[in-house]
Amino acid sequence: MKVLSIQSAVAYGHVGNSAAVFPLQRIGVEVLPVYTVNFSNHTGYGAWRGPMIDPNDVREVLTGIEERGVFGEIDAVLSGYQGGEGIGDVIIDAVARVKAANPDAVYACDPVMGNAKSGCFVAPAIPILLREKVVPAADIITPNQFELGFLTGTEPDTLESTLASVDLAMAMGPRTVLVTSVERPDREEGTIEMLVADSAGAWIVQTPRLPMKANGSGDVTAALFTAHYVETGDAKAALERTASSVFDLLAATLESGARELQLVEAQEFYANPRMQFTARQVR
Repeated sequence: MKVLSIQSAVAYGHVGNSAAVFPLQRIGVEVLPVYTVNFSNHTGYGAWRGPMIDPNDVREVLTGIEERGVFGEIDAVLSGYQGGEGIGDVIIDAVARVKAANPDAVYACDPVMGNAKSGCFVAPAIPILLREKVVPAADIITPNQFELGFLTGTEPDTLESTLASVDLAMAMGPRTVLVTSVERPDREEGTIEMLVADSAGAWIVQTPRLPMKANGSGDVTAALFTAHYVETGDAKAALERTASSVFDLLAATLESGARELQLVEAQEFYANPRMQFTARQVR
């Protein structure tokens, strides 16, 4: 499998492509990383250095890859944090060119905007760009519950309202929706959930909630789910494998006491997930 991953990069820590590439490689995926920013560290530190990459430069890199005749071999395009406003058009254009070369290729978009605790942490134009142009072009989207609400103009909190919001998101264009960080009032205390839906049904998986904030965990989740789903076509199986790997990554990070994901140390959990969680069908 080959994945073209258009995301941010940091030298220190693990977010964007710096979080997604290694786990994909560890499960046998060939990754072509294209960077949208090249920062010293993620912005959660409040200070960072390095450039946002001009959209025209990103387009040039993509064109160079296309000129090598590789687009026909791409199975999935993956995008995450988009940085500047112009990058969305570059990504959409690249997706169209990949699909022209390989009609079976899919586009998986992680519509990074923010979360329920922090609110939106991207430029004001980015959420509108995602909602109006990028998400409608995607086959798979992986929003958290907060981002799902923004995309659909809803406030999903219960299982029923989250499923209804997923239906609205699918009506925008995507065929598959993975919702991360699902919090509903009637869930078991001390847990958190992920929910996935496609044409075959909908499933939810519950894991213990760990007392930590982990920048980049959503990027790992989107990457692993995309690869597992493209490989198997089975949303339930992809959800279970992803939940198992990401939980153990987070547990290892918590145990280490480090702020940054212990991405390399947890590598065995990607290659051989323990499969300790079972997804429940909810539709």
